[in-house]
Amino acid sequence: MSENTTRTGTNRTDSNMAVEYDVEPIRIRDPVAEALAVLDPGDPFIVTYEDVVTAAGHSCPTASGAYRIAQMGLDALYPDDLPVRSEVEVLAAGPRDDATYGVMGRLISYVTGAAQEDGFGGLAGGYGDRRNMLTFDAFDPDSAAPTFRFRRTDTDETVEVTYHVGDVPDGGPALGNLQRIIEGTASNEDRELFADVWHGRVRSVLSDDSLFTVTTIEH
Repeated sequence: MSENTTRTGTNRTDSNMAVEYDVEPIRIRDPVAEALAVLDPGDPFIVTYEDVVTAAGHSCPTASGAYRIAQMGLDALYPDDLPVRSEVEVLAAGPRDDATYGVMGRLISYVTGAAQEDGFGGLAGGYGDRRNMLTFDAFDPDSAAPTFRFRRTDTDETVEVTYHVGDVPDGGPALGNLQRIIEGTASNEDRELFADVWHGRVRSVLSDDSLFTVTTIEH
């Protein structure tokens, strides 16, 4: 099979998702992928919100919030360069068994590669090691809102991102249609109205920077 055929056969533009989102992808380098010739040297992985939806199995304000936390944190930490997996430590303010922090932590791990003790240990000599780079209950936040910190292990620079989830627009009565959808008793109109409102909330998270606060942590 030719190189062109191979690339065409693995084109990721095909999607059967019933909804589309307009949000910039996250670009992040991976030294292991570069070493193993998955990526050309210096080229990043391109992680879209749709990738995160696939990893989560759903799209919601929690999943979209995790995506934006990762995106804004990495942008602040690497203003002039591409972020690099295995050089980004992630610290979560809450516990892993919390419904919000657990899901967000898993999705942020998917983007950054930062993992707990069960993560990838790197190539020979630990090159690209990502173990023990995701920590829960790592610090006391100033807010009850979901808060994560991102630290560059090469420079020790740290930024904090708080997601003001309480300010996400309310979906109103249409969100009540979900129960009928689950039970199989919803009409097409019920489903369409729910989808419009639900994904409208997600789009707000993906587009409204005011829902997030990014600060630099001084050491």
